[in-house]
Amino acid sequence: MVKTGMTLLGSLMLIKKQMRSKSFIYVLEKIIADVEGGQFLSQSLKKFERLFSSIFVNVIKIGETSGTLSDNLAYLSLELQKKRALRQKVRSALIYPSVILLATLGVTGILAFFVMPRITPIFLTLKVTLPWTTRSLIATSSFLFEYGIYVLLGVTALTSVWFLLLRFFTQFRFFTHRLILATPFIGSVSRMANLAEFTRTLGLLLKSGTKIVEAIQITADSMRNLVYREALMEASETIKRGELLHVYLSKREDLFFSTASRMIEVGDATGTLEINLFYLADFYENEVDETTKIMSSVLEPAMLLIMGIIVGFVAVSIITPIYEITQTLR
Repeated sequence: MVKTGMTLLGSLMLIKKQMRSKSFIYVLEKIIADVEGGQFLSQSLKKFERLFSSIFVNVIKIGETSGTLSDNLAYLSLELQKKRALRQKVRSALIYPSVILLATLGVTGILAFFVMPRITPIFLTLKVTLPWTTRSLIATSSFLFEYGIYVLLGVTALTSVWFLLLRFFTQFRFFTHRLILATPFIGSVSRMANLAEFTRTLGLLLKSGTKIVEAIQITADSMRNLVYREALMEASETIKRGELLHVYLSKREDLFFSTASRMIEVGDATGTLEINLFYLADFYENEVDETTKIMSSVLEPAMLLIMGIIVGFVAVSIITPIYEITQTLR
């Protein structure tokens, strides 16, 4: 809106009219009041750090001081949209397999808790020799029927403890993030997603005029993966001591692929660092997109096959003794 010639205050008021969230309207009212009172937009946004990240505030602050606010806002909007789109692609790739898994668990639960308890007494009364599939299913059903609530409570408790540890203990969160990176296939996707976020954020900050050390520190703070955050904070310290960014990255190829360090080296040498960073961001985002598509195409039939095997096993376990009973009655 600012780029079209509308004043900053007018743009903020128009955004406020379009908002539906009462809490965000309240925040915008405070920001509008601050701007009307003579404060810079970046100063007002800094009061709401939980809503506006340091990247957001810093890019706007540089735009205010350099007279390029409209351009910086346009860059910020475009790059944030790309980052959000990347996260949505990763999430959407996991939705269908999760639905199949839940459906499988649901069908199995219905058979175990409602079907088997009614059929089991018939089998036991007729004293038919049951196949191992039926015996194992009856044993599993009996266990779940008797102890299922305790199993559910145990799983819920463990999950709750896990999330509490993730939220309140940084070391545990760091361990979890490292574990994700070490996991086959998932770790590769995670590294590419983190590299896309790193290169896009750093490119945006450098393009807006932020100095390299400060840009890396802000980028580090914005990284959700603590392993990458720690590595980038270490990178900022080595740059302060005179080392080039690509030199540090080349030493950490477990996190930063050689392609990234090489492209950054070329960017440093030719003065095209921001362009190369955006190129890397687009490249890794496309890689994540393609990889998640492949993952979905592999997982979907695999999950359907597993569901079919489980349901088929249960069906055979129930039908086989019934068939034997009918044969005996004849």
